[in-house]
Amino acid sequence: MKVDLFDFDLPPEYIALRPAECRDRARLLVVRGQERENRVVTDLADYVERGDVLVFNDTRVIPARLIGRRRQAKIDVTLHMDEGDGRWRAFVRPAKKLKITDIIVFSDRLNATVMDKRDGGEVSVQFNCAGEDFKAALAACGVMPLPPYIAARRPVDARDLTDYQTIYATKEGAVAAPTAGLHFTAELLKKLSAKGVVFVDVTLHVGAGTFLPVKVADSRDHKMHSEWGEIGLQAAEAINAAHDRGGRVIAVGTTSLRLLESAVDDTGKVQPFSGTTDIFITPGYKFRSADILMTNFHLPRSTLFMLVSAFGGYDAMTAAYDHAIKQHYRFYSYGDSSLLFREDEL
Repeated sequence: MKVDLFDFDLPPEYIALRPAECRDRARLLVVRGQERENRVVTDLADYVERGDVLVFNDTRVIPARLIGRRRQAKIDVTLHMDEGDGRWRAFVRPAKKLKITDIIVFSDRLNATVMDKRDGGEVSVQFNCAGEDFKAALAACGVMPLPPYIAARRPVDARDLTDYQTIYATKEGAVAAPTAGLHFTAELLKKLSAKGVVFVDVTLHVGAGTFLPVKVADSRDHKMHSEWGEIGLQAAEAINAAHDRGGRVIAVGTTSLRLLESAVDDTGKVQPFSGTTDIFITPGYKFRSADILMTNFHLPRSTLFMLVSAFGGYDAMTAAYDHAIKQHYRFYSYGDSSLLFREDEL
């Protein structure tokens, strides 16, 4: 599809630089085709029923942005995929002058050797430590990797250490938050549980590639970056059981949805999964795993806006985003949320 179809004008003042003071009091736009309701996140309980399953991504964001030196040159490094044993894929700036075998020094305890280079400023680096030693060194000199549309407008600070983390984050490895989950509070989870909703955790370590712009004219020419994910046997069984009993599966975030669609078979059953996925979903895709999607508002011309257009319907999402802008919804990672009903189930 032509990428221009997914473009829209967003005034910069609509980009949220901080989350809502009360996470579950952010606004929630409920979209069923061309029907729209303006609600707040805590109203999610009005749209779920006993036996429904909420699928959360339990990944935890690590301080993946590093500033180092290659001799006298400053090098900005954002980690995005753990390749094991202290080796990571990363995006670097500036990348052109870096050579294979160059050493980037981040601190007295941490440095990395450039092992290979790829297009788009991506490299593979080998750190001088791994495991718990690497975690400790990263905690000492890394910073929270806020999205570029926030980091370009204000510095990272202590608030982001909690603001840019879901309350249920447990498995370290993401370099970007699964932002739909940022709206959940202990009170909201208790409210949903009281209605008989089942909670299921899956893991997708979100990579920095999620923020890369789509630079091609046709979506078929865009290359997605891989991300590592896992769905355990019990999680898969709970999701399938919901559909078997007539319940609905509600994916919290595009990351959860992409992982579910990477693991679903032709019969609509979600299978246990462990590995990488580079699934790229555009309009025309047939969803098999989830019935409802909770997600924030996404960048124009982005793979995520293409995904929600595939899920909720292109015309419906174009109209919904136009409505959100006119109603002054807050956009992107720290912004408001939406609840989308799948187009082919309306």
